[in-house]
Amino acid sequence: MKRKIRIGSRASRLALVQAEMIIEALKNKFPQYDYEIIKIITKGDKILDKTLDKIGGKGLFVKEIQSALLENEIDLAVHSMKDMPAESPEGLILAAITKREDPRDVLVTKKNLLWNQLPQGATIGSSSLRRQAQLLHLKPDLRVEAIRGNVETRLSKIQTQNLDAVILAAAGLNRLGLAERAVHYFDVKQFTPAVGQGALGCEIRKSDQELVEMLQQINHEETYNTVMAERSFLKVMEGGCHVPIGAYGEKIGEEIILTGMVASTDGFQMIRETQKGSFKEFNEIGRKLAEKMMAQGAKDLLADGAIIHHQEEKIDY
Repeated sequence: MKRKIRIGSRASRLALVQAEMIIEALKNKFPQYDYEIIKIITKGDKILDKTLDKIGGKGLFVKEIQSALLENEIDLAVHSMKDMPAESPEGLILAAITKREDPRDVLVTKKNLLWNQLPQGATIGSSSLRRQAQLLHLKPDLRVEAIRGNVETRLSKIQTQNLDAVILAAAGLNRLGLAERAVHYFDVKQFTPAVGQGALGCEIRKSDQELVEMLQQINHEETYNTVMAERSFLKVMEGGCHVPIGAYGEKIGEEIILTGMVASTDGFQMIRETQKGSFKEFNEIGRKLAEKMMAQGAKDLLADGAIIHHQEEKIDY
């Protein structure tokens, strides 16, 4: 009897499209298996009236799916890498990361206004502290309004909440066939992406050797090494959704050039640094970049952000 591989996915249209992409890649290499998507509603999908930093951070999109893996309810979890905490739980392994989509952040605006045409005091929708800080760093007069929901919901809020624009990941728009909605692409050199942005990760049980070997066939080494460098940086910095932090790695020749960014939530203070190193030494590059930035006060900046976040949590919204 041939094996059926059960793939766990969030239930949003984007998540299901991404799960289908992984199934397609596996089917091309291993057509002898059956594949089934199991939809899982995560806490992050259920609570939409609070920003992520108020309800526990990005792990809210993966915890239920990881629990299903550990309890043998699914065999493979497909995650947007930017939703994943810096480490997998005991017993699980990130066995493959497929080729990265466009890592950039993009602007979708009312009446298709360009970035430099936005009016003074324009309101941009985003629940990401990383995006908020970098937007305010570039244009301090902006107002950033917290919005949650899937890609389609956030796009609709331009009208329903009378926003001038929303900021989203280019990868999500591209995968949903909505690339034409983007009017401005932020250069990664001036607007650092989230760790893992644009990449999809395949997480499985360490003990499932058959799947470990299968997933090696669809792993994209360049994406894997650069994203793991970013995750190494995140782990040392101990950052998450509570503070503005980002990182982006690129393979140039036989080296990885890794850029890291931490900032105050108002964008006034920002530290952005780069570190290069051997393509194979990705963990070391992330660690060195974190140490370089900590020497410049990055840890203090993150600690201040976390304290402010903690104080805000006590306010009755």
